[in-house]
Amino acid sequence: MMHFSARAALQRGFTLIEIMVVVIILGILVSLIAPNIFGVLDDAEVTATRVQIRNLEVALDTYRMNHSRYPTTDQGLEALINPPGRPRGYIDSIPKDSWNNPFQYRSPGLNGDYDLYSLGRDGQEGGEGIDADIRNGQDN
Repeated sequence: MMHFSARAALQRGFTLIEIMVVVIILGILVSLIAPNIFGVLDDAEVTATRVQIRNLEVALDTYRMNHSRYPTTDQGLEALINPPGRPRGYIDSIPKDSWNNPFQYRSPGLNGDYDLYSLGRDGQEGGEGIDADIRNGQDN
């Protein structure tokens, strides 16, 4: 009989309490690790958007060298694809920011020859943190 109860003890599985302890431990681990992972992803999206703005700045500067001015607000960034009097554009397509929103362009700008910016994750003017606007000429 002793042999039978040892086998039964091995096959009994997990109790509800044991499963709950494991779930709680996993929840604690996820709550500690997830913010760090999401923070890194948010930083990567902001960095990628800044790189796209810098690439557009290069195309805008090249446009200016050839046309003695930047595209107007009405012409927009589309002028970089089909510039007047040129068979080829300065870029093949207009990228979107990391949150799949269009870049905003205004020339003349409020802060220089032109303003080029992303509205951030929330897609609205202003904001803080990951929702903050990302503008040309920002050093951070």
